[in-house]
Amino acid sequence: MDSFIVKAVMVLVPMILSLTFHEYSHALVARWLGDRTATEQGRLTLNPIAHIDPIGTLLLPLICVATAGVGVPFFGWAKPVPYNATRFDRRFSMKTGAMLVSAAGPLSNALLAFLLTVGVGLAIRFGLPIGDAAGKIFKQMVAINVGLAIFNVIPVPPLDGAKVLAGLLPANESQAFEAFMSRIGIFVLFGLVVFGGRFLYPPMSAAIGFLFYTLLPAVAS
Repeated sequence: MDSFIVKAVMVLVPMILSLTFHEYSHALVARWLGDRTATEQGRLTLNPIAHIDPIGTLLLPLICVATAGVGVPFFGWAKPVPYNATRFDRRFSMKTGAMLVSAAGPLSNALLAFLLTVGVGLAIRFGLPIGDAAGKIFKQMVAINVGLAIFNVIPVPPLDGAKVLAGLLPANESQAFEAFMSRIGIFVLFGLVVFGGRFLYPPMSAAIGFLFYTLLPAVAS
């Protein structure tokens, strides 16, 4: 029981913090574009309580921890940040604005993984102590943020990558893509969750390896 509690804390704390930063970034970019929808609903905040989804942020990750080693994929989500593209200012089209809001999520996770690695590297360089628990949470935070960044750029709704790709395509192709994905997207997403690990593991492993074995030693030395 104690072992499960420790594992749960080591997973849930980094997961909640990472998802909070992800959703906050969506809200921040929407506000920068002139849309106050997320702000008015209390979502432009780094308070995790505002972003926690009881099932996606708590229950499902706990199930994944409890069933680790029996093939259950690790998966989770937070409450999506709402935005209203019609409230964007006119610096960008609504389609481009939606693309920027969507891209902010995975980019924020990639940035957080980078900054965490640099921060720990500087702490090591200047001789600041890092305990075992802090080191384990750091590794979990980096791994989770890399995973969130890579998984969310997949162009399958409701993942952020779908809106990013739709924003990059010409109008007709964008509409055709969104119509097509509205019919099959949920099935593709289910397949990714269940079977996508073999495809996601190589880029995640490469990114984590770069951060841990190239960037961290370079900053720490």
